[in-house]
Amino acid sequence: MTSGEAEVATTTRTRLISGPGVLLVWLYGVMVVGAVSRSGYQIATEFDRAPLAYSLSAVAGVVYGFITYSLVRGGETARRAALVCCAAELVGVLVVGTWTLVEPSAFPDATVWSDFGMGYLFIPVLLPVSALYWLRKSRAEQPG
Repeated sequence: MTSGEAEVATTTRTRLISGPGVLLVWLYGVMVVGAVSRSGYQIATEFDRAPLAYSLSAVAGVVYGFITYSLVRGGETARRAALVCCAAELVGVLVVGTWTLVEPSAFPDATVWSDFGMGYLFIPVLLPVSALYWLRKSRAEQPG
């Protein structure tokens, strides 16, 4: 691809981080740092205490990172990938949140998604809902 073609591809790529999208990127970025640093420390120092919880927190961090990257990258392919990831994130939050309430003994320590993200001010359950809405709305606003 020549530099001219790359420039055209960049300028025609739909921006996903305008308006409320900027807030989503910021919040997902904070969640990446929180989930990855927390799970990294816990996996490195006390993995045998709660391997499922710490592994799920690491997975959440990776999911948050991918969504952040997709939102910043922009374009239709990134928007679709972010939609799929946000839907998977929401399912994960709902499953793990319910699981931690129904069978608390399965989680000797909390995950990012425990109790629907209560330890993170419920941001883990509100963020994918907001992102799904924004991504669908941004698609509807595209010309053509």
